[in-house]
Amino acid sequence: MSDSKKSCPKCAEARHTLRGAEDKKKMINRLSRIEGQIRGLKGMVEEDAYCPDIMLQVSAVTAALNSFNRCLMENHLKNCVTEDLKADRVDTMDELIEVLQKLMR
Repeated sequence: MSDSKKSCPKCAEARHTLRGAEDKKKMINRLSRIEGQIRGLKGMVEEDAYCPDIMLQVSAVTAALNSFNRCLMENHLKNCVTEDLKADRVDTMDELIEVLQKLMR
């Protein structure tokens, strides 16, 4: 791993992002809601729910995950990427491009 990835000012160590308590709480709450939706899906399958009803619930879970990912990306761009670019750690841009390519598959 290059030194540029280790030296992000928001990072406690390589490949970790320090988050404020309020941001972390919001993220955990969102993920808990998504977890509940997934449990609901499992229950629907166990109860032999009608396929279109399950598909609609899957769509809602997908939308919730996409929303979570957008917020995470926004935070990453505004904090980690911005700080790295200010510090001339340009390999961060390569990493971002790679992540975006994987997200757009």
